[in-house]
Amino acid sequence: MTRLLVLMLMLFAGGPAMAIEAELGFDDPVMNERYRELLREVRCPKCLNTSIADSDAPIAEDLRREVHQKMAEGASDEEIVEYLVSRYGEFVVYRPPLQPTTWALWGGPVALLAIGAFVFARILRSRARQSIDQDAIS
Repeated sequence: MTRLLVLMLMLFAGGPAMAIEAELGFDDPVMNERYRELLREVRCPKCLNTSIADSDAPIAEDLRREVHQKMAEGASDEEIVEYLVSRYGEFVVYRPPLQPTTWALWGGPVALLAIGAFVFARILRSRARQSIDQDAIS
């Protein structure tokens, strides 16, 4: 029983320590900042609403390495994002492009705001009419 406990402690406690690798980056500060910014714009496919810069998931590590490799090969940010989207789908980008499949995503907040403004205006008119009617009665 104690061997099982020790084995479990080694697996779970040592796992994250072994998973942390040397931080990838570039010697050029401009490239390094571009790399960091790109990592913050790509969502981890495994984690919910976490960028690959902040995720400890193994797939996030792989994606960081892929982004680093593509940047070292001279790929632009758009090419890297297109590659990741083709491989993992629109979910991996925080700002998906405006296209027919994302119209509800982009237009939904505007439509809800317009509906709310319309309802608010109707309520204000209704209250204004009620106060005019009550003033006429008295």
